[in-house]
Amino acid sequence: MRDYECDMQGIVNNAVYFNYLEHARHEFLHSRGVDFTALARDKVNLVVVRSEMDYKNSLTSGDKFEVTVAFEAISKLRFGFRQQVIRQPDGAVMLQALVIGTALNAKGRPFVPAELGLLAEPV
Repeated sequence: MRDYECDMQGIVNNAVYFNYLEHARHEFLHSRGVDFTALARDKVNLVVVRSEMDYKNSLTSGDKFEVTVAFEAISKLRFGFRQQVIRQPDGAVMLQALVIGTALNAKGRPFVPAELGLLAEPV
């Protein structure tokens, strides 16, 4: 974490957590072969439609943390990511989140691309 991400109270500003979660989702998808550039080239846009965040504790300047990501199928048109921000080394949960998304095709219609649907299958 960077000092400029903290507010006047010395804790990470609540809006900054959105960036942490998004970065972790992108890394998660990339690690599983989902290519955002190829999707965009094919006129498929992944979008967030809902974010639920439960703040449990506050990160402060200098804290080390990790962000977990678990994919789940929500419906035929939506998928979700259950995420946690966990402070290291004590393992304290700072935040729990559910981010729900969909993909929009070239006509702006929602769907779940095949490569994302595969993420819900057991490995």
